[in-house]
Amino acid sequence: MKILFFLATMIMIIMIILIIVLNIISKKTFSDREKSSPFECGFDPKSSARLPFSLQFFLIAIIFLIFDVEITLLLPLIITMKTTNLLSYSALTSFFLIILIIGIIHEWNQGALEWTC
Repeated sequence: MKILFFLATMIMIIMIILIIVLNIISKKTFSDREKSSPFECGFDPKSSARLPFSLQFFLIAIIFLIFDVEITLLLPLIITMKTTNLLSYSALTSFFLIILIIGIIHEWNQGALEWTC
């Protein structure tokens, strides 16, 4: 029994030493300026931080957030379909979808969906 415990302890110590040695050996020491710098959403971190931010990125992010919230509001409509009658369910769903369609048409008319270079 003591021999089995001793063997298990020795195997564990050898495995720990092997893992540490392999970790040290396999480390890549190649480091340059690009790899050590942080990546910030496609912006060059070496340039000035006072560059103007593109309005198209901001508008697309806001549109995504708005429609993401609206999709989460659409999901409970599936649950209410079982508890309400068909007329009120279809009126509520149509009203909500009309609001979504009016919103996307408004964004389209304002030019928020057109990407200019």
